[in-house]
Amino acid sequence: MALGPRSPHKAGRRFPPGSKRGRGAKGSGRPASGRQRQPSAPPEGRSEPAVDAHPHLSPEALGYFRRALTSLKEAPETGEERDLMVHNVLKEVEAQALALAANRTGSEMLQELLGFSPLRPLCRVLAVLCSNLRFLACHRCGVHVLESALLQLPRLLGNPVEEEEVEEEDGKDHPLDTLKELVLGLASEVCDDFLFYCGDTHGSFVVRTLLQVLGGTLLESERARPRSSQSPEARRAPTRECKPAAFEVPESFLNCLQDMSSCFLKDIAVFITDKISSFCFQVALQILHHKLPRFCAHLCNAVIDYLSNRSSSADGSPLLLFLRDQTSSRLLEQVLLVLEPPRLQSLFEDHFQGKLQTLAAHPIANFPLQRLLDAITTPELLSPVFEELSPALEAVLAQGHPGVVIALVGACRRVGTHQAQVLQLLLEAFHCAEPSSRRVACVPLFATLMAYEVYYGLAEEEGSVPVEHEVEMATARALGEVTVLGSLLLQHLLHFSSPGLVLQSLGALTGPQLLTLAQSPAGSHVLDAVLTSPSVTRKQRRRVLKTLKGQYVALACSRHGSRVLDAIWGGATLGARKEIAAELGERDRELIKDPFGHHVARNVALTTFLKRREAWEQQQGAVAKRRRILNSILED
Repeated sequence: MALGPRSPHKAGRRFPPGSKRGRGAKGSGRPASGRQRQPSAPPEGRSEPAVDAHPHLSPEALGYFRRALTSLKEAPETGEERDLMVHNVLKEVEAQALALAANRTGSEMLQELLGFSPLRPLCRVLAVLCSNLRFLACHRCGVHVLESALLQLPRLLGNPVEEEEVEEEDGKDHPLDTLKELVLGLASEVCDDFLFYCGDTHGSFVVRTLLQVLGGTLLESERARPRSSQSPEARRAPTRECKPAAFEVPESFLNCLQDMSSCFLKDIAVFITDKISSFCFQVALQILHHKLPRFCAHLCNAVIDYLSNRSSSADGSPLLLFLRDQTSSRLLEQVLLVLEPPRLQSLFEDHFQGKLQTLAAHPIANFPLQRLLDAITTPELLSPVFEELSPALEAVLAQGHPGVVIALVGACRRVGTHQAQVLQLLLEAFHCAEPSSRRVACVPLFATLMAYEVYYGLAEEEGSVPVEHEVEMATARALGEVTVLGSLLLQHLLHFSSPGLVLQSLGALTGPQLLTLAQSPAGSHVLDAVLTSPSVTRKQRRRVLKTLKGQYVALACSRHGSRVLDAIWGGATLGARKEIAAELGERDRELIKDPFGHHVARNVALTTFLKRREAWEQQQGAVAKRRRILNSILED
């Protein structure tokens, strides 16, 4: 069966770029001398004001904070003048915190101002915000101010307060203790109405941020998430690669984290089936996996036991029904990623075994299957999974689920077994295994996720003898569009213990074809793998990269190509650097005028190379010597 072209929309999940929230509007100029008239403060004692009764932020106050923020950005990073400015601005913020938080522009500025705040002023602002928790947590602007305030804790917990600041107010608690009490009090109030906050579209953001702060772990997927609505594909994507940033928290925070996470067990059915509440449970599992693994295992077992005891499915375990559900499958994906290997093995044997091909073909269940493959770390689990899935690789690709295949290849790379077998199956699935002359074309096929006859536009009838590969036809065709999943597939293959076939195919590309690969957002990472894979020898690396000779200027003047050229330069010998610099020097003016090329010219020290060659060689020789010493230290 021929495989048609697969666009990113159909072939796999799209990874939306993270957008920064809270960029305040830039003001013009510093505030005029003398503080402006302060708008009236919000009425006291009103913990839950009505949505239409929140304090109004006057245009004058908004203008003051806009100018203040601009001034703080322009002021030196340290100094008495800056400290005084921060103190004065935050005093105004404290009086207007609720009004700022409930205003769209004001909330964005307040989020940035909180980033400048020392410990004591932040405590005062957070106290005002916490006293209006229910209103702000469910407000589309206020919720992000609460998040920003909580996310200052990693910065402040890691910077002890100076003595003179602590002694400002004798008889009062240490401001660090005050901050901890505020966070624990906020957590207690959230726990009292846990289901409400988790189920609210805006309130769930507060719960997720609070879980991270209590656990001393900031998740990349949460820090970078766009605030606008996301597609189901986009929401799933970050769970695969999540690099947490850890910071120290007191023991009381971890105890509170466990208490808060226990709330999931009280209404576990809701957290499995409600899509908003489920996000909170997913974040909790990721945090607990790093900080409280035993309690994480307890929650995972509770989820599995609950789903396994539902009404039986006609085709096996009742858990399979939930794998096909759009909401509960997301939670199960996270459960699979945090399970310990022995529990994952037993889960596979009890619920997945014998059903993998059915799951791979399902439009929703194929995603939890990918997470199962991502979680495999032992040959004992990979072997039965590979044996069951491998006969269906071509069918899975034809159904538009290449993510399953890439995850299986990734498992083979990680575990180190079945690598030759999966490569042979891929060659057969892309119709380039026979005749053997077609194998040299595997890189363009894998990169574009197209079968041989589709890529080259051949009209082969089913059952006919495949034609030999024609080198002239291959070199005349421009490289097709490299897909994200195709790039991932090639990166995995280049990290196999024997990547010779893929390297041979890369070496067969023409200069313009390899240039297209290097200039592609996804394809450039394939060349990164060539440069970094421990399986690729120096000789093999040179053989692939020599094709780029004559393309260095075009590479340097490309957004992604310039990054590849920088990486090539970083690992090049002195002789190779001379060749690259000489080629770039022939068109140095064009290079210097280009927005990307001028960075490469500076990195290469092109001006020095052209005007003072001997000094350039001494400089590069010293760099090479330092690199050799560093490499020898790292190897030892």
